[in-house]
Amino acid sequence: MEREKFKSRLGFILISAGCAIGIGNVWRFPYVVGNNGGCIFVLLYLLFLTIFGVPIMTMELAVGRASRASAVRSFNILEKPGSKWHLHGKLAVVANYVLMFFYSVIAGWMLYYFVGMLTGKFKNTTPETVPLIFEELTQSPSLMILFTFLIIAIGFAVCSIGLQKGVEKVTKFMMIALLIIMVVLAVNSIFLKNGSEGLRFYMVPNLEAVKEIGFLNVVAQAMNQSFFTLSVGIGSMAIFGSYIDKKASLLGEAVTIASLDTFVAIVAGLIIFPACFAYGVQPDQGPSLIFITLPNIFNSMPHGHIWGGFFFLFMTFAAFSTVIAVFENIMSMCMETRGWSRKKAAIINILIVCVGSLPCIFGFNLLSCFTPFGPGSNVLDLEDFFVSNLALPFGSFIYALFCMSRYGWGSDNYYAEVNEGNGLKMPKWLRPYLTYILPLIIIFLIIYGLWTKFF
Repeated sequence: MEREKFKSRLGFILISAGCAIGIGNVWRFPYVVGNNGGCIFVLLYLLFLTIFGVPIMTMELAVGRASRASAVRSFNILEKPGSKWHLHGKLAVVANYVLMFFYSVIAGWMLYYFVGMLTGKFKNTTPETVPLIFEELTQSPSLMILFTFLIIAIGFAVCSIGLQKGVEKVTKFMMIALLIIMVVLAVNSIFLKNGSEGLRFYMVPNLEAVKEIGFLNVVAQAMNQSFFTLSVGIGSMAIFGSYIDKKASLLGEAVTIASLDTFVAIVAGLIIFPACFAYGVQPDQGPSLIFITLPNIFNSMPHGHIWGGFFFLFMTFAAFSTVIAVFENIMSMCMETRGWSRKKAAIINILIVCVGSLPCIFGFNLLSCFTPFGPGSNVLDLEDFFVSNLALPFGSFIYALFCMSRYGWGSDNYYAEVNEGNGLKMPKWLRPYLTYILPLIIIFLIIYGLWTKFF
């Protein structure tokens, strides 16, 4: 059977960017920027994104395009006889499933809040009662199951239609709508009264904050953010590389995807910080920022239910673009290894992901006694730790070694693939850096992530 291909280059760019763009872009990136020296952090982040994130992405795309297969089979096709690189395919399968077990739940939260904004659920609420809405959601297994399962069913339904008619068509619409909504929301926030204070907090270098946190800590945070933001290491990009032709070089494609991902992250800050400062709210981290602080702000705004509806529609699109991208990766793995049709792969995986999402859902209520990292932690934290701190960086380490080592695919094959087509070329003088220094940096990030988590 002939392998499916994207209908257009724009489709590939938007879907790959959609996979990289996620909820973390919206609540984590702005907060980390604001608390690590403002634009000092942004400049460091852009530097590290260029020298760490983009090269790893080109490697994953190159493996996908050269093998014309998903992560579960790509190493088998490209590795030397007798090699064991293909074992990474098993890690990729597990990591993609675990990612969706908790990410689908969070996407369901976004959908719930979007519906709530449209139906007036937040009308006449006060700063004291808004937190109760999030508590009501997380303490209700049936409510979380409804919205999580809805996300899962819609996501796999889109993927079951096909690559061009389903995944590409829907994601292109969502990503273009997401970018338009973001710009509208950002313009609205910037021109709020006292919104300039939020811009100053976000974009002006804060040397005092850098001094207080420590320059090395700021550097490490910027490295960490640049590495994890692109979702590389578990084959999520390799599958899209396998669907594209060889007309464009992969470095240029990786730079475009990284640029879109960064644009969304930075514009998210332009939405959040001016609004927080305009209404005298100190920005906070994590769920409280999105699900408690911002609904209070929208309640205070003229026509706030409209702006709030747009915001949570944008959040739903951001989450759903990642869901569809990873579901496509999971289905492709199943179709390649099991010989299933798209529809069969979709139906079986709806059941698998629905059942797999239950521990995360119950972790907020029925299983709240399970605290893997101490009081306040839950199943979601454990699953997120496995994906973010172990699977993604370790998978990226494997891709780097495989592409550059003579015991793997080899640097000559990697360079031939990454530079084929029109566009930016990967310089040959970077070979020593890609072969020796980049893997060591990834090891440092793995150790740093484990150290900060446990010590």
